Formats: sequence, structure tokens, C-alpha cells
Amino acid sequence: MRTDFSASDPEVNPYRLLTAVVVPRPIAWVSTVSQGGVVNLAPHSFYTVACARPPIVQFTSVGKKDTLRNVLATGEFVVNLAPVPLLHDVNNSAARFAPAQSEPEALGISMEPSAKVRPPRVAASPVSIECTLHSTHELGDSTIVLGDVQVISVAAEALVDGHPEFARLDPLARLGKEEWALRPEVISVPRPKRPEDIRG
Repeated sequence: MRTDFSASDPEVNPYRLLTAVVVPRPIAWVSTVSQGGVVNLAPHSFYTVACARPPIVQFTSVGKKDTLRNVLATGEFVVNLAPVPLLHDVNNSAARFAPAQSEPEALGISMEPSAKVRPPRVAASPVSIECTLHSTHELGDSTIVLGDVQVISVAAEALVDGHPEFARLDPLARLGKEEWALRPEVISVPRPKRPEDIRG
């Protein structure tokens, strides 16, 4: 037996349902700089890889937030991986600070210069993806932001044989309501290239 929720039913909140069932969601902890030089830092949990070649990542801004305004004004942003040890910093940076306020400064989050773009990266984040704006697409109350990846900066301690290791990245993930996912169990399963490769 199932319960069917109609997205057109005014008693149904599709956003709350979708964020509870499209899980876990990786977090783009996006740093930007305003035209006036104010550093903004905010988490966005609608985030993924959009294209492999050329490398493009995407996140969605629900509403017209400082992050979106800064990206449109400057054409640059950095996606910082949100690790478990920084859970409270990530969560607190979601508060609605005034545009003239810098979240890193207000919350005491250390930033460092990026390699190629103006927005700084989170110093304690194990991975920072420096991007230039590719394009934006408006959908209802949201805007999809696509970024051309310029640099993928990975902390040395997160690398094993030159490749990022999940356990060392220790990423947070968002679930529904006010829930977060911490350190999931990881297994390795070979992907079959042909039907003959499928194991019983």
C-alpha cells in the first residue's frame, strides 16, 4: 500500500517531500565575492556534475540569494566540499546574513586565496572546485547555475595514490527536514561493461 501525494494539491508541500526522498544530496558550499568585495559563503544542496567533457558542475539557487547575485555580477564561484568536521559552520552559513555581511568573517571561517578565480576557498575544506560561469537557467522560483571547472584543488591528506579517497574527504550530505547524513557505509562493486560481465 502507498500514499500518493499530488504535486498540484494545495495541501501538499512538494519541496519538503522531494528533499526527504531525493537523498542523500551532496552539498555545494559556494563561495563568491560581491562587486563591492564582500565574501559570501552559503550551502546549496541541489548540486551535481552536469557534464564530463568539458567539466561542468551545477547547483541550484532556490530564490534570488546573495550567491546567485554575486555569480551573475562577477562570473566566478568556488564549490567547496562540506566535510563532517565543519557541520556547524556549514549549517550556520545558511542563515540569512545581510548582503553587506560576510559569512566567513561573521562565523570565523578561515578562507584562503584560490588558484585562478577571485572568490577565496574554504581553507579547511578538503576539495575546492574553482569555476567560471557557463550559464544560468531559470525554472520557476529557482535558478540553475552551471560552472565551467577551471581548477580542482584537493588537500594532500585526502589523496591516496594521487586520487581522492571518500573516507578522507568525509563529506556531509543533506536529507529531509533538519537531518544530515554522516559517514555512510562504503562498499565497492565492479560495474559490468557488457551483459557477460554481470555476476550472479
